[in-house]
Amino acid sequence: MAEPVPARILVVDDDPTVAEVVTGYLRRAGYAVESVADGPAALARAAAFRPDLVVLDLMLPGLDGLEVCRRLRAAGPVPVIMLTARGDEDDRIAGLERGADDYVTKPFSPRELVLRVSSVLRRAAAAGAATASVSGGGGARLTAAGITLDPTTHRAAKDGRELSLTVREFDLLAHFLRHPGQAHGREELMREVWGWDFGDLSTVTVHVRRLRAKVEEDPGRPKLIQTVWGVGYRFEPEGPHEGAAA
Repeated sequence: MAEPVPARILVVDDDPTVAEVVTGYLRRAGYAVESVADGPAALARAAAFRPDLVVLDLMLPGLDGLEVCRRLRAAGPVPVIMLTARGDEDDRIAGLERGADDYVTKPFSPRELVLRVSSVLRRAAAAGAATASVSGGGGARLTAAGITLDPTTHRAAKDGRELSLTVREFDLLAHFLRHPGQAHGREELMREVWGWDFGDLSTVTVHVRRLRAKVEEDPGRPKLIQTVWGVGYRFEPEGPHEGAAA
């Protein structure tokens, strides 16, 4: 039996120490890894290497990580994990807006990054398998509050308008639709939706905000994805007349 082909990872970071450490950990985890140090080189190498995932630093010479991410996602559905030395939430939101599937804030644990890479690849593979299949577990179409989500084609729409969702946003919306009226803590969402047993809980907050921006009539006063203070979030298909963003 032929050996499985390892997933290809492109690491983009202009700090040689960070690039070396990340590359080493990913290779020891069994991935085929290449590394470049600037934005233009990242786009050129991605076109030739055709990575299954890109680990992308935000601050790069030549072309910053946000623009590289935007161009990568415009060219195809490659998953992106963004690295940033900044703790500001605006940078995380900007990365997700450009299509990043996840982010890790420096300084970070290389072992945690490897787990994040594994998680994003696993979810992307599951999405691809669902698209290629017209049957199977978990493939039933989900509908509520004008939202239609089809796991078999990995497409979602609101009031007939197709939604442009990242893998993480799609999985989060599917989880909410499958559990209407139930309150979910941030730790629970990280574990049940994305398979993480640890990590930055603000990741959940950012993804919820991005999802609200796409499904709510007024994201600043959400009626569908409600904040449950002290707990987390609840999806209310009937849309109660109150709610505040977190």
